[in-house]
Amino acid sequence: MTLHADAATQEIWRDTSATVTERVDGLIAALTLEEKAAQLVGLWVGANAETGDVAPQQSEMAGDPVVWAQAIRHGLGQLTRPFGTVPVDPEGGARALAASQRDIMATSRFGIPAQVHEECLAGFAAWRATAYPVPPSWGATFDPDLVAQMAATIGATMRSAGIHQGLAPVLDVTRDYRWGRTEETIAEDPYLVAAVGAAYVHGLESSGVVATLKHFPGYSASRAGRNLAPVSMGPRELADVILPPFEAALRHGGARSVMHSYTEIDGVPSAADEGLLTDLLRQQWGFDGTVVADYFGVRFLQALHGVAGNLGEAAGLALTAGVDVELPSGDAYLQPLVDAVRGGNVPESLLDRALGRVLAQKIELGLLDPDYAPEPTGRVVLDDAEGRDLALRLAREAVVLVANDGVLPLAADAGVAVVGPLADDPYAMLGCYSFPAHVGVRHPDHEIGIDIPTVRAALAARADVQYSRGVDVTDPDTTGIATAVAAAEAAGVCVAVVGDRSGLFGRGTSGEGCDAPDLALPGKQRDLVEAVLATGTPVVIVVLSGRPYALGDLADRASAVVQAFFPGQCGGEAIAEILTGETEPSGRLPLGIPRDPGSQPGTYLTAKLGQASGVSNLDPTPAFAFGHGLSYTSFAWSDARVVSDGDWASDGVASVAVTVRNTGDRPGTEIVQLYLHDPVAQVTRPVVRLIGFARVPLEPGESASVRFDVPADVTSFTGRDLQRIVEPGRMQLRLARSAADTEAALDLDMVGPTRAVGYDRALFTTVRR
Repeated sequence: MTLHADAATQEIWRDTSATVTERVDGLIAALTLEEKAAQLVGLWVGANAETGDVAPQQSEMAGDPVVWAQAIRHGLGQLTRPFGTVPVDPEGGARALAASQRDIMATSRFGIPAQVHEECLAGFAAWRATAYPVPPSWGATFDPDLVAQMAATIGATMRSAGIHQGLAPVLDVTRDYRWGRTEETIAEDPYLVAAVGAAYVHGLESSGVVATLKHFPGYSASRAGRNLAPVSMGPRELADVILPPFEAALRHGGARSVMHSYTEIDGVPSAADEGLLTDLLRQQWGFDGTVVADYFGVRFLQALHGVAGNLGEAAGLALTAGVDVELPSGDAYLQPLVDAVRGGNVPESLLDRALGRVLAQKIELGLLDPDYAPEPTGRVVLDDAEGRDLALRLAREAVVLVANDGVLPLAADAGVAVVGPLADDPYAMLGCYSFPAHVGVRHPDHEIGIDIPTVRAALAARADVQYSRGVDVTDPDTTGIATAVAAAEAAGVCVAVVGDRSGLFGRGTSGEGCDAPDLALPGKQRDLVEAVLATGTPVVIVVLSGRPYALGDLADRASAVVQAFFPGQCGGEAIAEILTGETEPSGRLPLGIPRDPGSQPGTYLTAKLGQASGVSNLDPTPAFAFGHGLSYTSFAWSDARVVSDGDWASDGVASVAVTVRNTGDRPGTEIVQLYLHDPVAQVTRPVVRLIGFARVPLEPGESASVRFDVPADVTSFTGRDLQRIVEPGRMQLRLARSAADTEAALDLDMVGPTRAVGYDRALFTTVRR
């Protein structure tokens, strides 16, 4: 590549022996205002504004079609989703991306490549890429190490295609199951979200891909579970429930990017909140990476939030707050920002501050090195045996056996009726950010791109199966129920597969923009389940969904209930293995299952005032609690004890242990959970909250001792003066099978002074076997 003559002397930014600061400063000094602004935006090529279903408000925000040469004449900060917008052959897509990078480098004065980002929440969101289970399934595994392996594999496929940044993970803690994006969240508990989310980040970053934490912060707490709704949240809930996973992912995962949320908290949009994006994130937490806008989030400051009168003002607000990169286009950060700087309304220093972070990250990625070449270095295969094996392993661990009267595992000679709208639907395995559901459905001329066995197909390979669909997920037609009833009556067991169809912006019953008015099974699915239950044939309810649904009396009357949160392309195989007993169930609920559709929203993280009482006729007690799950074997817990000596110092560590023995005749995995009960504190606290867990696989007759070393810091909370403190007093550590099933409660006295703790506090309990 030949540089223009006026750039020939500006080479320190390509000198790998110089410091990052020297390289960044040298390049900033050489760039024009237009070139600076160009580095702060992404470009979304190929997005069809007429469809309006790739991003919120796309039809209003996407603007005119991109004229490529005109768009890159000053350079380009990022390329937005070159694989995730339309079906692109992996090899051809990688070559086309490399050609685009060469265009960008050759057209701009300094030849700076674009940083390329893609979605990767349930795998690389590209055609023919492995579709992994969605985040609630990660939470259900209680297995951060396996999630880290998945993320590292996803990252490796992305890097092979020329991608530098992944827009994942979602670290929102579930607050209202009705929210459509519940399927993107890991759990309703911040400790589990922190542990699993940090592992995902570590895995993705280990592959060289920049992980982007989203949505910062509070998106999941929108009023009434409605997407993009305002958030009514106090600072204590924000600090104690919402923020800890982000802290953990930065400190323990090493994330290099954060995406602001669409949220407005108490009237202040996150994209314009300097207190969050600069004071907290950078000054208190020390984050030195990039903050990127959620798609169109800067323009939303004018269009939705009404805190800016025009796009130049929106750009100034976002830059001041700390948003470095506008995605997925340059609506505000290109000409409106340039005009605002030239007009004296926005200081150029704010632009330079963001630019410094953007360029530093490009240097970290090697994009400004003199030997950088965009061409792929090997074959680009996005779905291979390794990825499918990992997806299957994760799906196996994620399936939760919720209830079982002994009908499972299915007898080898059982005649099985398989009914339900999701029994033979490959899309039933996929969340809304899996490529086939996210983009592929709008391209029926393309095959789905990956093999996705259905529950029906996987069971038919193992048993005598008769199939009847019965009803659709949403269509009110019930004429097919009679056929399903006939199949159930003729069978030894009926497997009813019900739940969600994931989609975007109203196209599904779960997913972004697909919020629910209540937690009843969508459509006429309850009618179908009622009808097959009435036959007297044992019924196994299999729920494939993005959120938990109120099963209530259905679960009481069914012979078994199995919950799987969109388990990915190998989910049908994993479910069939568990139904037939080839694989032992070990998943635990990351989201409680409510009893009544209207008794929620609510999670287990509630103070006593939020539990059932005599002053309200509504009982929010779930049918099945957070952390619940069954096995095909049995486990005995014994010798629960405090193993640390003396009192628990408010700056020390307390240790408790328990012995777990497999008392059945099958191998199995117990999930030992540790909860904190703080009976007296200066502010109300959740009755219990998770502070540790361990997966314990055991052969028949085998036992293991599990020890938890609990730093006092883990008990911290936000006190009355809004400072995070460790407060001494009587504590109770509960060794439990779920949030509602305690095996042993161990009382300890914490002694010493009340301590203020900050970002450097211990976040996790250490587990030893």
